[in-house]
Amino acid sequence: MKLCSLASGSSGNCTFVGSSHANILVDAGVSGKKIEYGLSCIDVKPADLEGILITHEHSDHIQGIGVLARRYHTPIYGTKETLQAISRMKNMGDIPSELFRPVLPDEGFYISDILVEPFSTSHDAVNPVCYTFTSEGHKIGMATDLGVYDDYIISKLSGSEILLMEANHDENMLLAGAYPYYLKQRILGERGHLSNENSGRLIGRILHDKICHITLAHLSKENNFEDLAYETVRLELNKVISDYAYSLKTDSLLSVAKRDVPSEMLCTV
Repeated sequence: MKLCSLASGSSGNCTFVGSSHANILVDAGVSGKKIEYGLSCIDVKPADLEGILITHEHSDHIQGIGVLARRYHTPIYGTKETLQAISRMKNMGDIPSELFRPVLPDEGFYISDILVEPFSTSHDAVNPVCYTFTSEGHKIGMATDLGVYDDYIISKLSGSEILLMEANHDENMLLAGAYPYYLKQRILGERGHLSNENSGRLIGRILHDKICHITLAHLSKENNFEDLAYETVRLELNKVISDYAYSLKTDSLLSVAKRDVPSEMLCTV
């Protein structure tokens, strides 16, 4: 299996997940043109996408979905409430209703040879989910837009060989920054976003000997930067690796997804 972040951050998110027989997008939060360009960089044709999985209805996750759906008739998967919210948005244009495919948290389904398993997340959207993907004995896990995590989230992501994980903000930068108080409280709240520290702690609960790559995603442009997210998470993971004697090296495990251009293609071993 393989994963490539095409865009990542508070201004737009889009991730490619593929297997031997299937090509999937998770979210389409940048323009259709940028998504087409990103796919061309990894030699995938937009017409060959089997589906677009939507995590939730916020604009940084759905901006390009209308263009892709109309141009390529690509099925759009999301919870019923998410799809209803999208269908009511006038700026999305007319999306044929037959392209909407409702999913339920904790009920897996197949897209070609990939088992897709949605799971609920804590975020200020109508019924948000994230997804894991399993094919030929390999698993990819994704978790962004998490206000908090718990044993349920850990259980869903456990066993992932590739992990795309939110590291949205540095708490000190956020608190000292220019955001209004209500927005700071939203981001720090239980339906907001994971900080760098909490991202590292969550990843530490998921680590196992066969994990081959972790990419940090959804970084805030105003309240974070790549080196800070990387170092904060690396330090958290080193505590766990030291405590439990994992045969893992954080320097080779960790990367940070690029904001506006495709990142490295990651593949299971």
